[in-house]
Amino acid sequence: MTRDEIDPITLTVIWKGLLSIAEELGVTLRHTAFSEGVREGDDFSTAVFDAQGRMIAQGPFSPGHLGSFPYVVQAALDYFPAESLSPGDDILLNDSQLGSGHFPDTFQILPVFLAERLIGFVCNSAHQADMGGAAPGSQKVHGVTEAFQEGLRILPIRFVRGGEVDEDILRLVLGNVRLPDKVRGDLMAQHSANRAAAVRLEQLFRDHGVDTVEAAYEIILDRSEASMREALAKVPAGTYGFEDYMDDYGPDTEPIRMAVDVTFDGEGGVIVDFSRSSDQVPAAINSYLNYTRAYSVFAIKVFCDALWPQNAGNMRPIKVVAREGSFFNPRFPAPSGGRAVLQVRMFDAINGALAKAMPERAMGAFSHWSNPNIGGVDDRTGQPFIMYDAIMAGYGGRASGDGPEALCPVMNCSNIPVEVHETHNPVLIQRLELIPDTGGAGRYRGGCGLRKDVELRTESATLSLLGDRHDFYPYGLFGGAPGAPAETVLNPGRNARALPSKGLVPIARGDVVSLRLSGAGGYGPPGEREAEAIRADLRDGYISAEAARRDYGFDD
Repeated sequence: MTRDEIDPITLTVIWKGLLSIAEELGVTLRHTAFSEGVREGDDFSTAVFDAQGRMIAQGPFSPGHLGSFPYVVQAALDYFPAESLSPGDDILLNDSQLGSGHFPDTFQILPVFLAERLIGFVCNSAHQADMGGAAPGSQKVHGVTEAFQEGLRILPIRFVRGGEVDEDILRLVLGNVRLPDKVRGDLMAQHSANRAAAVRLEQLFRDHGVDTVEAAYEIILDRSEASMREALAKVPAGTYGFEDYMDDYGPDTEPIRMAVDVTFDGEGGVIVDFSRSSDQVPAAINSYLNYTRAYSVFAIKVFCDALWPQNAGNMRPIKVVAREGSFFNPRFPAPSGGRAVLQVRMFDAINGALAKAMPERAMGAFSHWSNPNIGGVDDRTGQPFIMYDAIMAGYGGRASGDGPEALCPVMNCSNIPVEVHETHNPVLIQRLELIPDTGGAGRYRGGCGLRKDVELRTESATLSLLGDRHDFYPYGLFGGAPGAPAETVLNPGRNARALPSKGLVPIARGDVVSLRLSGAGGYGPPGEREAEAIRADLRDGYISAEAARRDYGFDD
């Protein structure tokens, strides 16, 4: 069947079926995973590919994984050409350069067959609780100078053959990680989820026929590309640049320049260029090009064509480049374990550039986030533990309203519940609260920062800090004020000591780590904020009476 012969109803049924398969794959993975990061934090993603290795549909999960998927699958096919694959195979990899930028993200790619014919691939990724290396959680930044120090590196391998897990490979992996039970559980959950999705994809092809589904693929990709090109062509032609800075890449190190130039050609194409950024750094925070591409494509899509699906079609008009050897395109074996801290900052940089072309769609900078890991041995059980956390705060003010509070910006994960942390780790969460007077003032206020105080309740542990915005505040737009800076404090109220945004810190029983995220940037002049909005902020505790007088000249 040709594309001209597919009626709209059949096309819609096929498309909705593909979306359902991709989303159900994620639901299966979430419900069968062992680690808190996957099960509670939603740090995973899923997608469906055609037999040529083109992404057709994706689940509503993390852009860092989703935007990397096309390159991950192509890398896997370079190692395992389609003709070498058999029913029941499943390919595993986690390489930073080939994958989504750091070793904890493991990808599994399962080829799907119908009557011995390859009809596509189902894929998923999951952030593993640990992949070995220099610190619990495999995300130590300072003091790591090459990828080989970061843990177990897995180039594409046939993890499952003919439906049978290769126990030798599994034993090799589990022998190199701190939490083998959780890693085993998540790896097997990934494989099981792929198998369930493969059954559904096979049925979709049986229901409609191979020729019909493959013709539908071409329609989906071409229409997605046309939609993106039409949206890009509406942006005024020109180059829009922006610069911001990361605090550092560890204690007593230099800031990292994040510079982007976004060029619209006026004819449906765009180039996102990070080449003016700093050189790669001798610490585990560099962004390999797949990861840079992922969040650049996401940002362009959010600004220009948010409602159409993301697939290989609408990624075609977007080109992402960075100078080789730069921070956003490092040469292997550059370390990159802490690259997660960059995702919000990449979006913020592109947002700052596109505010010059599309001010009504831009927002003040996000409050950023914090991704600490605390690892050691739980005295109660004698077993290792790793508390992997993802702490999210506010959005920036926008042209249409204030920034929402305590939501996950850009990466589409979730704050992990206090009860989950306390159940699985020897910790007590002493407080989790918004921080008043931290959101940038403006016609529309930025979201507040968030404070989380964690007490250690075992003899000793290692704290791996992964945060930012201690020194360079989240910017405001069009007269909006920046958000308040972040800070990290050890033992507030008793011998308090300021900690860096990134670093490795030994802690002992009774120590309290106070993670205080920055506020988000405001939008528009504070003098234009409506009095009733200020009163509402006072009632809700977002600002104090002093801040209302200082920032808005308000004294009611």
